[in-house]
Amino acid sequence: MMNKIVGLACFGLIILSCKSQKNGSEETFTIAFGSCNKQYEENTLWDDVLLYKPDVWIWGGDNIYSDTDEAEKMKSDYEAQLKQKGYEELAHSTTVIGTWDDHDYGINDGGAEFKMKKESQQLFLDFLGVDKTDVRREREGVYSSETYRFKTGSVRIIILDTRYFRTSLTPDNESKKRFKPNVYGEGTILGNAQWNWLEKELKNSEADFNIIMSSIQVLSDKHGFETWGNFPHERDRLINLIKESSARGVIILSGDRHISEFSKIDLDGQPLVDFTSSGLTHTYTSYKGEENPYRYGKVIKDKSFGILELDFKSRKVNMIMAGDGNKVLQKITESY
Repeated sequence: MMNKIVGLACFGLIILSCKSQKNGSEETFTIAFGSCNKQYEENTLWDDVLLYKPDVWIWGGDNIYSDTDEAEKMKSDYEAQLKQKGYEELAHSTTVIGTWDDHDYGINDGGAEFKMKKESQQLFLDFLGVDKTDVRREREGVYSSETYRFKTGSVRIIILDTRYFRTSLTPDNESKKRFKPNVYGEGTILGNAQWNWLEKELKNSEADFNIIMSSIQVLSDKHGFETWGNFPHERDRLINLIKESSARGVIILSGDRHISEFSKIDLDGQPLVDFTSSGLTHTYTSYKGEENPYRYGKVIKDKSFGILELDFKSRKVNMIMAGDGNKVLQKITESY
């Protein structure tokens, strides 16, 4: 165990806590992640998350619901989440990282046009306990990476920001879908600076596993809600970059949809899985089906969180959709 100081200056707190750390000899690394969490509703899953004893918890976005341009309200909503039963224990015992999506960014389906994004970024970083000297305090966008190295292997977790730079979506006025793909080549999700950063992160990575956290789905692109498929050239660019970078063991994590599912494609003999886990406090209970040509397995509409169990020795990953009462809702295993 290693003591780690986590500063939450905006909220007037300095927490000295023991964060879960590997000792360098274990052969496995456990990641837990989730999204779509209303701070004003009970989250019954935190005790189940703790049972897995994750090395890292990754917020996948919509970590609170605070659609506002009022900083004091957003700050209050984050304070409520920090005090939420179960999460407080997780945050004290486990390393917490992550990204945002629209409702914690501050505006539903919002992007680069949001006027309070700079203030919102600082509040989000305060929530995560990010140090005041961290590059994200001065740089636009909350994207970042963390690499965890051990004697038996290493993991790089790449956190994307799909909000700060994202240009306008195209409404679909011809069907019942909310959005349709932009004209090919039009608009951006990541923006130039983040794209340049991501290219270096993947091409320079020597990690055995590279986990990419995107708040919105990458592979599933037919449902008409927010997805990388609304910017088809950006989606193609990401998949081509993963393929050309030679980064090992790439897995995409996503949220947003209020359903959980696996999507999967083959990249020159290597699986590329988009593991969607959503939501933690509420789900798409009226879900009756939607097209996803890349779906692998079934859609889960129960409240759930995601687990990745990375095995450095076998290069296998167990991907688990876990529910209340320590229930395994769906599980797949992939080799890399």
